[in-house]
Amino acid sequence: MARKVSITKDMIRDAAFLIVQTEGASNLTARRLAEKAGCSTQPIFRTYENMQQLNQEVFERAISYFSDFYNACQKQKRTDDKPFVEFGLAYIDFAMQEPKLFQTLFLSNERYGRSLYELLNGSTGAFMKEMTKAKQLGVRDPGELFMKMWIFIHGAACMAITGDYDLPQTETIRLLYECYEKNAA
Repeated sequence: MARKVSITKDMIRDAAFLIVQTEGASNLTARRLAEKAGCSTQPIFRTYENMQQLNQEVFERAISYFSDFYNACQKQKRTDDKPFVEFGLAYIDFAMQEPKLFQTLFLSNERYGRSLYELLNGSTGAFMKEMTKAKQLGVRDPGELFMKMWIFIHGAACMAITGDYDLPQTETIRLLYECYEKNAA
């Protein structure tokens, strides 16, 4: 008799993350997860008290995924050190490359007690590094600068996931620089 495959917590969590990454958080159901993991729903509910608990773990993993993505983008250094430019490029790139995770993290009402600031700052302290950089460059009000740049950055990212943002990266960089220059005083 063939030995049954034991479904582990990691297998369930990996399958759940893959569903959210490729299909979106709204498609993470016990039935869909069981199908993806190759099991019944029983191992899911033996491992997790409820789907909310699993959703929260997947959300935390998505935050880590975004932090790793951001760190990899920072190593590329596509521009000079103007505050919020590389940050904006990474955010827009994330929306383009991982639209379902972007929606889960940045366009959902459910953030499991996390603020947008906490999501953007992440484990890397990215947001605070950009604010400090702006202060060091003499920007009078880095928070105001960020808000003005954020309108473009977040708008471009949202347009990217709907397919309405198709500017080449060089044009995006130019627009980010322009936004910085006009608002850094």
